[in-house]
Amino acid sequence: MKKNIPIGADHAGFELKNILKELLLGQGYEIEDFGCYSEESIDYPDYGHPVAEKVESDKNILGILICGSGNGINMTANKHQGVRSALCWNKEIAQLAREHNDANILALPARYLSPEEAKEIVLTFLNTDFEGGRHQRRVDKISNC
Repeated sequence: MKKNIPIGADHAGFELKNILKELLLGQGYEIEDFGCYSEESIDYPDYGHPVAEKVESDKNILGILICGSGNGINMTANKHQGVRSALCWNKEIAQLAREHNDANILALPARYLSPEEAKEIVLTFLNTDFEGGRHQRRVDKISNC
């Protein structure tokens, strides 16, 4: 995977997004920040769609999206063909999302995670590879409708 990470959040995820950007920059990643840029109330699809479009157009990158519950921004991303966004609330779910589902966007619930938990989830997601094999057959069926 490339070391370029597109990231986006709504107002509820703004603070966590900035914490995670600092972590990722320290890990040598390049960040493409799609917003939002304050805690002023906004609509999560306005920030979820651009990240999903970026991941959809470049099969070699992983993205990160954040909103209050993680649900809305996750649903937004999954409207895109070729995007497999996974809502993850612990590192085990993040690991399985990558290993078994080849998830290419990590959606985080900012209101339900400490910064430390979120950092652990992000690093697990980014450092876990897809296993392929029997899982590839299943992943191939996701967008087969």
